[in-house]
Amino acid sequence: MEFRLSLVLILVSLPAILAQDVGNTKKAGNVKVVVNGILAIARVDNNFICATIDWWNHEKCDYNQCPWGSASALNLNLSHPLLAKSIQAFNQLRIRIGGSLEDQLLYDVGNLKYPCHPFRKKSHGLFGFSRGCLPMSRWDELNQFFSKTRPIVTFSLNALSGRHHKSGGVWVGDWDSSNAYDFINYTVSKGYQIDSWEFGNELSGRGVGASVGAEQYGKDLIKLKHIINQLYNKSRTKPALVAPGGFYDQGWFAKLLQVSGSGIVNVITQHMYNLGAGVDPKLVSRILNPGYLDLASGTFHDLEQTVKKNGPWASIWVGESGGAYNSGGRNVSDTFVDSFWYLDQLGMSAKYNTRVYCRQSLVGGNYGLLNRTSFVPNPDYYSALLWHRLMGQGVLAVNSNASADLRIYAHCARGRVSLLCRKILCQAYKRK
Repeated sequence: MEFRLSLVLILVSLPAILAQDVGNTKKAGNVKVVVNGILAIARVDNNFICATIDWWNHEKCDYNQCPWGSASALNLNLSHPLLAKSIQAFNQLRIRIGGSLEDQLLYDVGNLKYPCHPFRKKSHGLFGFSRGCLPMSRWDELNQFFSKTRPIVTFSLNALSGRHHKSGGVWVGDWDSSNAYDFINYTVSKGYQIDSWEFGNELSGRGVGASVGAEQYGKDLIKLKHIINQLYNKSRTKPALVAPGGFYDQGWFAKLLQVSGSGIVNVITQHMYNLGAGVDPKLVSRILNPGYLDLASGTFHDLEQTVKKNGPWASIWVGESGGAYNSGGRNVSDTFVDSFWYLDQLGMSAKYNTRVYCRQSLVGGNYGLLNRTSFVPNPDYYSALLWHRLMGQGVLAVNSNASADLRIYAHCARGRVSLLCRKILCQAYKRK
């Protein structure tokens, strides 16, 4: 079989940009790279690259910074030409609408039990915010925008509706599906194209802010699956059911799959913020530390094995990942250096059959792919676009005698093998 070879090289070797002293760096010897192009070891979706649109508003602040502005799904400027062009460049970009505030989000349709107000700061509210509401007029605007830009949309639903806070972060009780039912029914009646519905945000294990037991959550997934089947019974295709959109906890994820049973959940999603807090002074050194980056492989491996054992019918996604949590690292997550973490995550996750990788965020926080005011692309946007256009769906095994700071990933598609190679000269990096 004949293959064409594409090389994607990202080398940290520009002293004027990233280093002040590379004089002591040893000259590299010859590196042998062997790519097994006969059989793929894993596969990713054609729309592997994904970005999120969150619900955070201008009052979301971390470390005396408020980096969200008007980046919420409720007020994002959908008429800005750069926003549309940035999405259209991917033909088609997968977009996940969701985030921490989604489990307090009401949909202004049907018999709404509370007034429809925007999210507001509330000292004792979950994540410091009150309930919020999505007007159907705004949902119409979003879908008109999606019709023009043609993304593949995942919408994450409120999974705390009807439950009550018991103690600590634990929420108990059955899920009240009435508002979600009305919202999905409205969406179907308008002919809006939703590729998948997700259920809740970061409620797995101990949760982040709130948690729901795996057995209760699994039973509620069965209820949501029945709603999807009922409301889409006359549709040519049915949206996938995605869950749980949280941090990996082996026992919790296994129980979820066991309780919900075969074919209920189509996609298992995990969230990953493996670089630590956005304010951590070690953020850059972690990005440039191959040993630290390698730690994430354990989570990818463990989740793959959990799904194989308990739910082999389900695909695996990274449903949200921004590297550093709490809105990312200022002057780090939106700069060139972050691509050494981001591209490594894309390559590493793909080796463990992660079919989709959703970057937090498309716009908003310090980790947005686009600047939140000008919509000018940040460096990681170009990394994402380069990956999307050059790296195929088939993941190939790579053997090399290179040191750990030379990261090499290989993919194939349509008779072409693409290699992603990037060198980390962490010992030469000094922040100015």
